[in-house]
Amino acid sequence: MNIGIFDSGIGGMSVLHQALATLPHENYIFYADTDHVPYGTKTKDQVISYVDEMIQFMLSHNCKAVVIACNTATSAAASIMRQKYTIPIIGIEPAVKPAVFCMDHPRVLVMATPMTIHAEKFHKLMDRYADDATIIPLPCPGLMDFVERGDLDGEDLHKYLNELLYSYRDHKVDAAVLGCTHYPFAREQIQSVLGEEVRIFDGGEGTAREMRRRLAESGLLRDEQRKGTICFENSQTDGKKIELCKMLLDL
Repeated sequence: MNIGIFDSGIGGMSVLHQALATLPHENYIFYADTDHVPYGTKTKDQVISYVDEMIQFMLSHNCKAVVIACNTATSAAASIMRQKYTIPIIGIEPAVKPAVFCMDHPRVLVMATPMTIHAEKFHKLMDRYADDATIIPLPCPGLMDFVERGDLDGEDLHKYLNELLYSYRDHKVDAAVLGCTHYPFAREQIQSVLGEEVRIFDGGEGTAREMRRRLAESGLLRDEQRKGTICFENSQTDGKKIELCKMLLDL
């Protein structure tokens, strides 16, 4: 049986990377729904429909659990899908908690898509830690597009990040949360703009740990000790996105 991981695009590869480090013996199917990328510009009902289609695809491909490797999709659809399906469905959320407790009352910049920033779930997350840190939400429209194009170190990306983060050089932050699965692929560039002293967090590692916990709880962990397989799927058929996925995993 497989573990299904999907995202609106190739950003969920950062979650797959953490999943492979956590459970290397499992078999994975990674699906990038690039026909509909980005989810962050779609309506909530559209996103719910896309997520439902992805889970049905995973079930038809013998998946024992599904990871929604997208903050936007998790916010919009995870709770609804858990009511509809019986298999473990694991979502992702911005890694606000570890950033908040990295020091005493830090200034935490949360970088995310506009839809994630405006979601009720995100506002509840901010409210939960309002007494422990100064949390600064920063919508980043267009950042994920650089990753989708495979532009991880180009001049245009550097210009975009410098303009986006310019004010946080003068008004320093202590930590930054990468609240979209695409953003870890621009981590080095974000770090260079914010400064080396700023600690950076993303939710991939925590999602992988939760995936392992849920599988163990359900008795679904794979017993075999040989390395598992990875199958890449994409809603586009030209194969370029799949090659980019393999490049990002160094396959």
